[in-house]
Amino acid sequence: MLKGIPKILSPELLKVLSEMGHSDRLVISDGNFPAESMGKDAIVIRMDGHGVPEILDAILQVFPLDTYVDHPMNLMEVMQGDTVETPIWDTYKEIVAKHDDRGAKVVGNIERFAFYDEAKTAYAIIATGESALYANVMLQKGVVL
Repeated sequence: MLKGIPKILSPELLKVLSEMGHSDRLVISDGNFPAESMGKDAIVIRMDGHGVPEILDAILQVFPLDTYVDHPMNLMEVMQGDTVETPIWDTYKEIVAKHDDRGAKVVGNIERFAFYDEAKTAYAIIATGESALYANVMLQKGVVL
């Protein structure tokens, strides 16, 4: 066992996070996201018993966000005409503000199908059991200074 590492971060996930380089992207997907089909060229890690917020919080303790882009954290936009509420986004913004001095301004939105296209090029996808809708998050890795 190691100390200082959140217990939710499995050895497999820690290995993947360590392997990732600057600008590589990681998707933390909700339970409805097609992780296996989007991740045909990525590493897919199953974490079905967990929600996105707890995984996001743990990852951001060890994962630097890219400082060379305006939005190293992106959310999937709600489809036009869809009346779904997204209170989980506020939770994400609180989490990122704990771990990045730039706060919630690092968070951007990507149109749903563009998000899918970018997810297909991600280094890894974490498939969660998150039940909130539009709860997908894409992180872009930065450098450790």
